[in-house]
Amino acid sequence: MTAVLGDDLPELHSFVAGLRRDQDAVNAGLTLPYSSGPVEGHVNRTKMLKRQMYGRANPDLLRKRILLTD
Repeated sequence: MTAVLGDDLPELHSFVAGLRRDQDAVNAGLTLPYSSGPVEGHVNRTKMLKRQMYGRANPDLLRKRILLTD
């Protein structure tokens, strides 16, 4: 980050400023073993089912598809 701030690249300067603002979160994301990947997968699957069901039936059927689909 220090090397980037020494260069004449204003776009990267704003990127480094954002990294420094969120440095604790960046360090945690790169070092901790936790991941939100499984949650993102469920959200993606739910959105896909919702798109497939658009205009077809009532929310009860969508709920059944979400709960019964593996």
